Amino acid sequence: MKDLNGLFNPKSVAVIGASNKEGKLGYIIIDNLITCGFPGEIYPVNNKADGEILSLPAYKSINDIEGDVDLVVLTIPSKFINSTLEDCGKKGVTDVIIITAGFKEVGGEGAVLEDEMAEIAKKYNMNVQGPNCLGSLDTHTPLNASFAQMMPNKGNIAFVSQSGAMTVAIIDWSISEGIGFSKVVSLGNKVDITEIDVIEELADDDDTKVILCYLEGISQGERFLEVMRRVTKKKPVIILKAGSSQAGAKAVSSHTGSLAGNDSAFDAAFENCGVMRARSMQDLFDYGTAFSKSNLPKGRNVAVITNAGGGGVLTADKIEELGLELAEFDDDVSAQLKEVIPDEGSVHNPIDVLGDALPDRYEKTLDIVLEQDNVDSVIIMACPTASYDPEGVGKAIVSAKEKSNKPLMVVNMGGPSFEKENEVLREHDIPTCVFPETAVSVLKLMERYAAIQAEDQKSCVDDITDVNKEKAQKVIDHATELGRDALLGSEAYQVADAYGIEAAPIVLATNKEEAGQAAENMGFPVVLKIASDKILHKTDIGGVKVNISTKQEAEDTFEKIMANAKEAHPDVIPDGVEVQKMMPNGHEVLIGMLRDEQFGPIIGFGMGGIYVNLINDVCFKLGSGISDEVIDDQIDSTKISKLLKGYRGDAPSDIDSVKNTLKRVTRLTLDFPEIKELDINPVFVYEEGSSALDIKIKI
Repeated sequence: MKDLNGLFNPKSVAVIGASNKEGKLGYIIIDNLITCGFPGEIYPVNNKADGEILSLPAYKSINDIEGDVDLVVLTIPSKFINSTLEDCGKKGVTDVIIITAGFKEVGGEGAVLEDEMAEIAKKYNMNVQGPNCLGSLDTHTPLNASFAQMMPNKGNIAFVSQSGAMTVAIIDWSISEGIGFSKVVSLGNKVDITEIDVIEELADDDDTKVILCYLEGISQGERFLEVMRRVTKKKPVIILKAGSSQAGAKAVSSHTGSLAGNDSAFDAAFENCGVMRARSMQDLFDYGTAFSKSNLPKGRNVAVITNAGGGGVLTADKIEELGLELAEFDDDVSAQLKEVIPDEGSVHNPIDVLGDALPDRYEKTLDIVLEQDNVDSVIIMACPTASYDPEGVGKAIVSAKEKSNKPLMVVNMGGPSFEKENEVLREHDIPTCVFPETAVSVLKLMERYAAIQAEDQKSCVDDITDVNKEKAQKVIDHATELGRDALLGSEAYQVADAYGIEAAPIVLATNKEEAGQAAENMGFPVVLKIASDKILHKTDIGGVKVNISTKQEAEDTFEKIMANAKEAHPDVIPDGVEVQKMMPNGHEVLIGMLRDEQFGPIIGFGMGGIYVNLINDVCFKLGSGISDEVIDDQIDSTKISKLLKGYRGDAPSDIDSVKNTLKRVTRLTLDFPEIKELDINPVFVYEEGSSALDIKIKI
């Protein structure tokens, strides 16, 4: 773990490239350090310096500074960066921010310079942020080692961004919204310091309650998962991920690959390690603001108090959609509410206090609701009626909140009418929003994070030890030696069998006698199909025959299939014909794996059969660290699960067998990183047991 204390809380800062000329980066950064009230020493450095820069003694070189320098900010041209970085290393500087652009983002010589920069950082064990970044800010030190136009308000939200432009926009916007930050970090090209390093540092930062990130890529996938699993047990991490997974975009050769889409790997990885994902910048800060101000709900029961019936209906709809629950009140609670709310209102959840409600009606209603053990959180929603007293209602909400530690979300559906109320609520750390859907989404995320903190996720595949890894390795090595990038069906069956995956037996026959004998040994009926990784559409050329019921028929069919293949593909020499046991029909499911370059195996489960791409009923989970609970959720989130559990009187299928197959596929793909894709479609699921039919493995 990197020690980034010198980046956020240095005793001294040197700015190399400092300037007396307004508008220059070296001027702006020195001015920002002075203006923010940085309590340490500030050293302007410029090789042409003569006297002072912004009334501070200036130095021609960092070597001219007596004593230690903790943090250096570089704004000089790119061609001078690395030699100056060497000087910093020799000086004993621990932390460097490189504002200058012109490196890997422009390619060519810039990329070479950045590679050299990385080596220098490693040589001197320096923490280097950037290059091509905005800089860093810490409102508690205070420190503004950036060229941002202004210092954000002090708060407990940390914001980590790969985009400098996005960072300055957010700082500017946050001031008008009353949002405060603990730290703001612009990562730039991530030559050394990555989002993982910063988040790991923030996990133990007492000034930070929630960590927000805007990222365009994730560094070091396995380390990201390992660190995030620890950090998210301490405090929430919410990431807005722009762009998409290149690995996912390339994988289109299997059902699993085509169904995964470009972003499934990130969804699966974030869920696996407890990171919560925002889909827009507005969501990111709605979520962050709520986490920064509220306690977590202890459950999913929500009470809604509103002065507008329509708003209550919208809120109830969203609560049901997102899997939260409307808290139910017994007769005693209803009786208490009737003493406060006129008969024209509603004492049932959502509670309608009516449009003429004065502040005391809100406070009394809130007092009653917050006392109920089955209420985990409350949404208070208002429209600006003529009799509405915004400031008074705000104070009433604050008064009720002071008697309870349950999270409140206030929805003020309007603009200028609610300015005074919103000011009161912000001063007392009560989050507000304009629309009810936002409030419900925030509470759902908070409820999910409470569950993440309570989870004790143990990998369920570690217990699978009855496998023959050596047997599977021999099969894969043999295919590799022959120059193939895909296993034959019979080879894939051998690999599956080595890992205890229930599958219909397949035997490769190289002549008709072997085909007839294999069919007889399996027991009829059987299927025969051409064996070749060069022939993709086997059925189209007469390369597949089903319902073979005698030994003689199997021998004759072997010759017919080989002849069909030769006629259709005269330049291809097949490996033979595969003989497979025909299995009775069952519910058809798909189990597959797509290997992401960063995060490893992404396991897919869903509806199988010929309509798999049309129906697109599939759920993806990360193989690393997968638990029984995650597999249960994976199955339950698909439509096919309803059929498996028994639908309209049908007997339930053997879901435990499906879980076992999912675990064993995961174990296999974790053990063999050379397996690029795995696709089993279909797996027939019966009342007892299951059987994999068509197994495709790419290496």
